[in-house]
Parts: sequence; C-alpha cells; structure tokens
Amino acid sequence: METFFAKDYPGLPFQLFDTSHLITIALLVLLNLSFILVRRSSVDSTTRKTFRYTMAALLLVNETLWQIWNAVTGQWTIQTMLPFHLCTVFVYLSAYMLITKNEAIYRYAYFLGIDGALQAYLTPDLGIYSFPHFRFFQVFISHGLIISAAIYMTVVEGFRPHWRDIPRVLKGSVIYMLFVGLINWAIGSNYLFIAHKPPTASVLDMLPSWPWYILWIGVIAVVTFIILYLPFAIIDWSKKNTRHA
Repeated sequence: METFFAKDYPGLPFQLFDTSHLITIALLVLLNLSFILVRRSSVDSTTRKTFRYTMAALLLVNETLWQIWNAVTGQWTIQTMLPFHLCTVFVYLSAYMLITKNEAIYRYAYFLGIDGALQAYLTPDLGIYSFPHFRFFQVFISHGLIISAAIYMTVVEGFRPHWRDIPRVLKGSVIYMLFVGLINWAIGSNYLFIAHKPPTASVLDMLPSWPWYILWIGVIAVVTFIILYLPFAIIDWSKKNTRHA
C-alpha cells in the first residue's frame, strides 16, 4: 500500500503505449461501446439516473483523492493544483452535467471535453508513475470518465451537438484561455500548458515552439471538433435525402 501511494515510486516509469496503457485504452473503448447495449435494452429512467450519478461520484471522488494525495506528499501548490487545467475543469462540469442533464454544458463536454481528455488519455503526463501506482489509476479514471460522460449523454440520454455549437465552444475556449493566461502571468503557473510545453512527452512536442504552438492547438481543435460532429452531419444529410426521396 505504501508503494501504491508513494511519492517516489520505485517501479518503472510510465511507457507510452505499453501493455498497461493499451489495456486501459481497450477498457475505455469497451465501456463506451457498452452504452449502445444500455440504450438498446431500454433501461428505465431510475437505472439511467443511477448510472449517471455513479459516474459523477467517481469523477468527484477521484479528483478529491488526487488533491489529498498531492497535499499529503507535499506536492500541492497554487501553480499546479488549482482547477484551471482543461481536464480538471471538465471533471466538475461533467459531474454537474451528469447530475443535472445540462445541455449548455453538454456542448462543451462533447467537443472540448472529449478533445482534451482524449489527448491526455493517449499521451498522459505520468512521468515515473506507471501501473499499479495510484497516479496511474487516477489519470485514466479521470480522463476516461470525462470522455465517457459526454458519450453516455449522447448515446443513452439522446443529447446531440449541433453545427452552431462549434463556434460557440471555440469562442468560449478563447475567452477561457485568455483568462487562464492572466492567471499564469500572475502566479507563474502553466495551466492549459500555454506558458510553455509540458516537460513530459505529449502531442505538443510535434508542434512549433512557443507561442506558435498555441495557434496550432486552435487549428487542431477546429479539425477535431469537425471530426466529432461528422457523424451527426452524416445522419442529418441522410435524413434530409430520405425525406426528399
């Protein structure tokens, strides 16, 4: 148990796409595919509510344990642990969305939440913490549930994004980034990784140096949002053609 929560983990460092990482990716895929079965089985509203509340509770408990672990191990600082990183924000927003079925939050969770959490899931900032350390589980539970929360609301609860949501989400993202930029300037932090690239391997390593990679993040976000919307565009196009057939 001491090793599980150890600050100086004695095990091997995390390796991108090693066996444990690939297993977590497979589990995430299976979880989200299971939502199709949940929808087809026509479970009652009470069961769906229980499922949503359970995911919300897991998100909040997992984040609370992460905060406590950093405090106990002496790693908690305002430069790293305030809730300004994108995925930390979506831990709370996704939990609120699951409980309240808030459609305004859903559009951000679907586009921005999935986009940010998926990148973090595929290239996690884990450093020395590999399986079976607490940090390993914390990262994949947090980011996996952010992705699954939006997909669950889409597949099971019948929510869907719209084309007009994309510019809204982009506008909100830019405003939030400017706000966080001021926070970074004021306290010397690197929330959203817009002050500099993270020290560990990430997709940002493939982009130009600061500040140009920030512009590329915006371009990648637009492309990702369009890809995420594409299934619904195809469905709408198909329905339109069917009506006019």
